[in-house]
Amino acid sequence: MRSGFIWLLVVVAAIAIGFAFLRGGDSKEEVPFGQIVQDIEQGRIDTLEVDGRDITAIYFQQVQGQPLQKKSRVAENTDIATFLSDRGISLSSTGAQANAVNLEFKDGGGLGPWLGLLLNLFPFLLFGAFLLLIMRQAQGSNSQAMSFGKSRARLFTGAKVTVTFMDVAGADEAKEELVEVVEFLKYPEKFAALGARIPKGVLLVGPPGTGKTLLSRAVAGEAGVPFFSISGSEFVEMFVGVGASRVRDLFEQAKKNAPCIVFVDEIDAVGRQRGAGLGGSHDEREQTLNQILVEMDGFDTGTNVIVVAATNRPDILDPALLRPGRFDRKVVLDSPDVKGREAILGVHLKGKPISDDVEPATLAKSTPGFSGADLANLVNEAAILAARRNRKTIAMGEFEEAVDRVIAGPERKSRVMSANEKRLTAYHEGGHTVIAHFLDKHDPPHKVTIVSRGMAGGYTRFLPDEETHYRTRDMFKDQLCTALGGHAAEELIFGEASTGPSNDLEQVTRIARSMVTRWGMSERLGPRTFGRSDDLVFLGREISETRNYSEKIAEEIDDEVRRLIEEAQGRAREILQEKRDVLDKLATVLLDVETLEGEELTMLLESDPSAPWPPPDLKKKEEPPAEAADGEPADVPGFQPAPKPGLAWEGGAQATTDGGGK
Repeated sequence: MRSGFIWLLVVVAAIAIGFAFLRGGDSKEEVPFGQIVQDIEQGRIDTLEVDGRDITAIYFQQVQGQPLQKKSRVAENTDIATFLSDRGISLSSTGAQANAVNLEFKDGGGLGPWLGLLLNLFPFLLFGAFLLLIMRQAQGSNSQAMSFGKSRARLFTGAKVTVTFMDVAGADEAKEELVEVVEFLKYPEKFAALGARIPKGVLLVGPPGTGKTLLSRAVAGEAGVPFFSISGSEFVEMFVGVGASRVRDLFEQAKKNAPCIVFVDEIDAVGRQRGAGLGGSHDEREQTLNQILVEMDGFDTGTNVIVVAATNRPDILDPALLRPGRFDRKVVLDSPDVKGREAILGVHLKGKPISDDVEPATLAKSTPGFSGADLANLVNEAAILAARRNRKTIAMGEFEEAVDRVIAGPERKSRVMSANEKRLTAYHEGGHTVIAHFLDKHDPPHKVTIVSRGMAGGYTRFLPDEETHYRTRDMFKDQLCTALGGHAAEELIFGEASTGPSNDLEQVTRIARSMVTRWGMSERLGPRTFGRSDDLVFLGREISETRNYSEKIAEEIDDEVRRLIEEAQGRAREILQEKRDVLDKLATVLLDVETLEGEELTMLLESDPSAPWPPPDLKKKEEPPAEAADGEPADVPGFQPAPKPGLAWEGGAQATTDGGGK
């Protein structure tokens, strides 16, 4: 394409140069008409050629073998023959004598002046045509230089289905809402018979990664009607009025293809509350929002266009956008529970070579707080680990390590710890583990390691027995006690604490203060909240807190927070002093094997502290199995190899106390 432009430019330049030579090739000297008359009287001119007002005098004199020619111009409406006759010049003589000249008239048809003007303007016209051609070509190459106001929505006709509702798991209620919307479009008479009207809009609300966009793609695959997809940020440009123009164009296209669905992803980019900006509002964004409001529920209400929008910030949307008649339904997609996570894992495990020892239920329990995107990343990380180890199937060991990689990050193999630091880390993580094991209302420990992961030197992960949606005061007190286990263990063994528990102290302070000021769990202050958070919608986050209490209450809040923390610290010290032998045994084993998990960890915590480790029956289980022909361990009934240090563990994180480290 570029070579064609270059050749076209060369042709235009050649034509322009040719015209320049054509115009500049006339070498006739232009003289006053009086000079021409004088030369006629002197017998120097043979012929006069008359072309309107232009006179060409052909002399007898030869120049380079050609007659000399000079040009002149006479006044308008001048009769050359009469003028010359009045001067005594003969017009019939053909000889070279004085006062005689041949007079020839040329009929130019009146094009002489116009032809000259055309010759003057032709190069400029040609160059302008060339520029116009370039702009049109650029417009055709998707630069959209001349179509700012056109919608950039992508149209899916539903002919090629890529995602269906079968690919969406863990969000059954949201699927039901959207399945009903699809039925509205497919079978409108079913609802019209009962007087039900089609909903104008459905707002998908939920944290990032919970499947809002996936659900919209499933609607596109199931609806069988045209589906327009666009992002909220694609409406607004640097030019004023472009956003509103694109909204109008989008809905005009949608009305032509009705019934159809319009999906707007991240609608908070244009749907923020009006008049909430610092230093005035953004007129362009507000014009775009106003146009969306009009299109969704203006005077033209008879269109079968459903708007599906997604956002993770419903708190900053304009109230006019959320009222019934615009977004009639608000579908909340929260982080999935344990059954939802198991169903999501089943979707992502489908079609992959999974080993028989993989238990989706166990993985679902060990990943509280994971979203659908987190679980997809977990399965992908496990597949990558299996490929790195040249395995033919993905085993449970890869999934366990993938959980740690997603939560805490990869193993820091380059971090070399001294013997004292390893011992400090072992007792720190051992303190978390021992306290969590002997507390009734805390999730039991599932894995503990002193291998560095991410920014931490060690890592403790807990496996909840069941999914909990509400927490009580006693549960938070046990959580505070477990979080301070590392700090208490360092003070008990080494006489002072290091900087290792810094993250634990942040969690403890945050939880204790929330217990007092947000959840009414203080016996002294009673069931009330303190402080009101003020958010600025323009900033999209909380930036200040309005104190609705006195200085005396503030001192009492600080006293209560201090009391809760000191009480939890005292409990942690008592438990570790009572279970000192268990703590010493756990730390010693961690220094030897670096990682303990599952039944092996539980067995150590419940065994006799004076008994040797590992016990004889566990030694038999830990004997390496026979190698198969392909270099992989042969299957041994009842045997599940423990992760090898440095291989199955590729990271670690500081002790976590919120039930799974998430």
